[in-house]
Amino acid sequence: MVKKKRLRLIAEMARKIRAYRELKSRPRESQKYALDYETMKRPFTGKMLPVLAWQDVRRESRLFSLLAGMRLFGVGRLFTRKSWLEDHSEPSYWQITKVKVDYTSENMDHGKAWGILTYKGKKESEVKEMDKVMYHDWRLIPKHMEQQFKDFEPLPEPPVRYVAYPPLLRAMLLAQQKKAGGSRAAEEPVLPLKRDVLLNKDYFHTQEQERQRKEGTAV
Repeated sequence: MVKKKRLRLIAEMARKIRAYRELKSRPRESQKYALDYETMKRPFTGKMLPVLAWQDVRRESRLFSLLAGMRLFGVGRLFTRKSWLEDHSEPSYWQITKVKVDYTSENMDHGKAWGILTYKGKKESEVKEMDKVMYHDWRLIPKHMEQQFKDFEPLPEPPVRYVAYPPLLRAMLLAQQKKAGGSRAAEEPVLPLKRDVLLNKDYFHTQEQERQRKEGTAV
């Protein structure tokens, strides 16, 4: 007979209290990314910004510095980055759908934002949180140029190229096909020169969630 697991109510309550205190003690966005513009250091961490970034810090703006002075905090508007304008000929921009402002910051110029990303002319279908909002290279796309960015049509994808497998691996695959197909003639195995998975932050986050779902959460 399987012994029933005892519920440790006090231990569970203590765990929730520790988690709540840890959540409340976390630094806010305004504390974490505050910057002393004279020394170019972040007071919270004491780290200095790279020298190559100093020029952009003095000339360009952070995303929430632009949003703080806009109606509805810029929801529905298009924003791009200086680095995207310099590196890509195709339009890359975010269309903001939701903003969560840190109202404890002095000028309400910190927080989180969500939107739909169009990168190098290819529009994504899902809304996701915008990254690098604390970087000093964000620019607002003027109203009269928004349609020009949206009307861009990306070039069609080039056809996938294929190469032959190494001799030993080719022989193993042909043997497996012959064993599975019997007397049917085996097809020549080829290797596509295309990565089916984009190894970005979202991919690894999804993999970690899938692993935790299978293994369960440690108590």
